[in-house]
Amino acid sequence: MKVLVTGAAGFIGAHTCLRLLRDGHEVLGLDNFNDYYDPSLKHARVHWVRQNVGDFPLHCLDLADRDAMARLFAEERPEVVVHLAAQAGVRYSLQNPQAYVDSNLAGFLNILEGCRRHPVQHLLYASSSSVYGANQRTPYRVQDAVDHPLSLYAATKKANEAMAHSYSHLFGIPCSGLRFFTVYGPWGRPDMSPMQFARAISEGRPIQLFNHGRHQRDFTYIDDIVESLARLLPYPPRADAQWDAFSPDAASSAAPWRLFNIGGQRPVELLDYLALLEKHLGRDAVIELLPLQPGDVLATCADASALARVTGFTPTISLDEGLGRFVAWFKHYYSHGATDGEPAGEQPKQRRVI
Repeated sequence: MKVLVTGAAGFIGAHTCLRLLRDGHEVLGLDNFNDYYDPSLKHARVHWVRQNVGDFPLHCLDLADRDAMARLFAEERPEVVVHLAAQAGVRYSLQNPQAYVDSNLAGFLNILEGCRRHPVQHLLYASSSSVYGANQRTPYRVQDAVDHPLSLYAATKKANEAMAHSYSHLFGIPCSGLRFFTVYGPWGRPDMSPMQFARAISEGRPIQLFNHGRHQRDFTYIDDIVESLARLLPYPPRADAQWDAFSPDAASSAAPWRLFNIGGQRPVELLDYLALLEKHLGRDAVIELLPLQPGDVLATCADASALARVTGFTPTISLDEGLGRFVAWFKHYYSHGATDGEPAGEQPKQRRVI
């Protein structure tokens, strides 16, 4: 099929393009290469994909550019859209909220309008485990209420799910919302903890652990994310004839709209996660323990049974194995000419807490 992948130079987007091209799909990429983090990493991801599977068209434009997005859909007529582009980050939403309105709300509306005016077989879009917000009952089920987001980022993802439902109901667009849980792996984002922690440990800098390191996260390796997405691609949702408006299921609908948790279903405390990262790096960390920060969720854990029912697949890669693969990539990419990625600074002989 002809698949439009937005955020094609992003972490999940690049891995998705690689997988779909290997599967024989015609992939059309879109990215604005903004400077939320170093664009050179985004360009390097695209180069990596092209090295492995050959060239593919990649449009450099912004989701919020309504006219440009309308032209793209009119000219390219994708059969499937995998919408992964967004302004990410919980803490950054406290500093620059307008970026989330432009990309996550206005940009997503332009995607929906494109799918409306040039009908697609399936729209798959990235949501987030952050939508569960203040809900502390785990594992999170897609049927759970998501009425109390703790950050603007989470609120925009919840809004995306509602916007998709309205377009699915009004125009019959088959929409699948994918609630990703703490994705990590090679080519990950520099603002996420694996990259931040690995660089800090390698350079002998302190690592800040909020909530005194007692957060729990359902870490999900990138290959499991992409496998889930690829398996869902040929299964656009259908209207649920059994859906009851008097006792509504929050994860399905009388419209062709569904929600899925994409998570490893194995929550790990951050201190234990850090210990595994130390093991694979062969170095100990300097840790600064800090209190809970605004917008942070205490624990995440996915119930991915809906994914298993539709695709027969659940994430399988353990955190230990996944971090080993990540560290191997990290040492290679950030070696700066050193054969083994040795840092410049003196390393602590054992973990220190400051």
